[in-house]
Amino acid sequence: MKSQERTIRTGLHTTVRVDTMLTSALIAEYIAPSDHLWLVSPWITDVQVLDNGHGAYDALFGDVPPQNCRLSDAIARIAHGGAKIHVVTRHDAHNHDFLRRLTTAAPPERIHVAQSPNIHEKTLCGDDWMLSGSMNFTIRGMAKNDEKITYTAGSDAAAQARLDLAERWGDSA
Repeated sequence: MKSQERTIRTGLHTTVRVDTMLTSALIAEYIAPSDHLWLVSPWITDVQVLDNGHGAYDALFGDVPPQNCRLSDAIARIAHGGAKIHVVTRHDAHNHDFLRRLTTAAPPERIHVAQSPNIHEKTLCGDDWMLSGSMNFTIRGMAKNDEKITYTAGSDAAAQARLDLAERWGDSA
């Protein structure tokens, strides 16, 4: 696969949004889950990541497709598909709803959560792709704040990131 990288800048003053890029990455993971999926963000809100209000994704989800899909639900579905999910975040009340929903919906043996008061990195990383930049996975990060996000696919960068994250936060990469 040829290496590709795309950097976008989002915010209220631009018309560029990260939603479609994130949705595409999560759908690809749902169809062909990575062995390990890392979500690293100091703050995580259980944001809506897929709007299926018009039924565009009905065939993907089968007999009972959701109308909307939140981040915890999308990641839980990826875990049910076989991925080991690693979440690194801060121990903060802001993150509790997301973590509670994720750990309730996903198989417990497929979820690894690490918490640190010093985490500031923002990355979503699969086997051969990653999103990284300044954006927290929150409503403000995805829709309001001025952010820089880089999507990288088909390079060694994702593999190196997974190794680095596993070394820092435990569990196998």
